[in-house]
Amino acid sequence: MDETSENSRNTFTCQLCGLSTTFTYYGQKPPNTRAIVLLEECFVAQDPFSPDKEKFLVLGSTCSLCRKCVCVGSDCSLFYTRRFCLRCVAERSDQFPQQIRAELAKRKQSPEPTAL
Repeated sequence: MDETSENSRNTFTCQLCGLSTTFTYYGQKPPNTRAIVLLEECFVAQDPFSPDKEKFLVLGSTCSLCRKCVCVGSDCSLFYTRRFCLRCVAERSDQFPQQIRAELAKRKQSPEPTAL
């Protein structure tokens, strides 16, 4: 994150797909929530579609290997005990369980959705 301005300090940007949006919290216990502790340090935003202040969206986190900010989109990262960007997963696929490798192989085989 760029610390040069207030606006850039509150902007999450995925370093793989470029998704960029403001976030309201970084950590494991989002504000205005009861008894919710996330499994990882996450960038979180209030849900803009819900009037309930306890509703939130997890935007992304930091890859536990390369430390890049990545969104939770299935094309950018996966969570397996910790967050991993798909580039690191591809580079170290032999270090992941067979189930994870099989799931990634399925993703590669599925056709891209067509634009309307």
